[in-house]
Amino acid sequence: MLAGKRILLIIGGGIAAYKSLELIRLLSKVGASVVPVLTRAGAEFVTPLSVSALAASRVYQELFDLTDEAEMGHIQLSRAADLLVVAPTTADLMAKMAGGRADDLASTLLLATDKRVLIAPAMNVRMWTHPATRRNLAVLLEDGVLAVGPNDGEMACGEYGPGRMAEPAEIVDAIDAALGGGPLAGKHVIVTSGPTHEPIDPVRFIANRSSGAQGAAIAAALRDLGARVTFVTGPATVPPPVGVTVARVETAREMLAAVERALPADAAVMAAAVADWRVANAGPHKMKKDGSGKAPALEFAENPDILGAVSKRAKRPKLVVGFAAETDDVVAHATAKRLRKGCDWIVANDVSPGTGIMGGAENAVTLISDAGAEAWPRMAKDAVARRLAERIAGVLG
Repeated sequence: MLAGKRILLIIGGGIAAYKSLELIRLLSKVGASVVPVLTRAGAEFVTPLSVSALAASRVYQELFDLTDEAEMGHIQLSRAADLLVVAPTTADLMAKMAGGRADDLASTLLLATDKRVLIAPAMNVRMWTHPATRRNLAVLLEDGVLAVGPNDGEMACGEYGPGRMAEPAEIVDAIDAALGGGPLAGKHVIVTSGPTHEPIDPVRFIANRSSGAQGAAIAAALRDLGARVTFVTGPATVPPPVGVTVARVETAREMLAAVERALPADAAVMAAAVADWRVANAGPHKMKKDGSGKAPALEFAENPDILGAVSKRAKRPKLVVGFAAETDDVVAHATAKRLRKGCDWIVANDVSPGTGIMGGAENAVTLISDAGAEAWPRMAKDAVARRLAERIAGVLG
């Protein structure tokens, strides 16, 4: 799908710049042409000669090149491409992009372009998690910039965590999806994730042990297949994936409202572990012991049925997928839930304490549909997400 496409590749500084050489090779292998732009910092890690040899193209480095500027070269460069890719994207480049700066060739191209931009962040874990970087990322995503990665991994500095640049093959997949090559290109999918917190008072709340890992993985897998994803998440411990539209909520009622705002959609994947009940008489102030030994009487009210509401809408998504976290008679309970809610599929799993699934890295699910119950082997949650996303693409494609 990338044959004949023109990619303007901006190579930022950082040890991950060496991966840009493999990225150029992979893009050339599938028939895309690469026009490389090497920043001054990037040239400290890879040479213009090696970049030029692999891209079979001149390497652009300086903004004030009189020959090119006589023909407004930086404008032509920024608009002749089908997609601008920044790999690696340093914290400094992200800050420049978010602030609209244009003080070198790379930042000027990014500001002058009328094409989509895909970033592949790469930096130290502390830099990636710094509030300034998170703010800059939020601004870029709001501006429509696409992102792939970063991944968790060992850093060149010896630390471990998020910040490692996505692998070249992952970036190629993201480029393919950005240019309409993914099977879910043009489709909108809503994904809910994480727990909800139902207040008892301003300090305490009712919740569950959901980490949000499975929902986040599903959103990322759908994104990688080209879908536009709206990710409605409760207060999960796993952060949302980049490259999706994030709506953060606390309670079940807030989650329902966010889902309704995100509609219409082609599919909805309701992976959140929504609390069934909320405290109807939640206190406006922190409840305190009074020495009497009597606990406050909590009155419970049933929370809205988000899955049922979406499934039974007159203009519902083509595919509605629910989740059933059970501790006994998993298939029987999940089958009954699918019929009761009116959804198309239910992804059922056993979250008994001994399984280690809720809050863990793996999952073992059974996909329940009109065709019956299909048990999947236990695998990493990322693998479950990819398999489910491919099934969804088979229905929507």
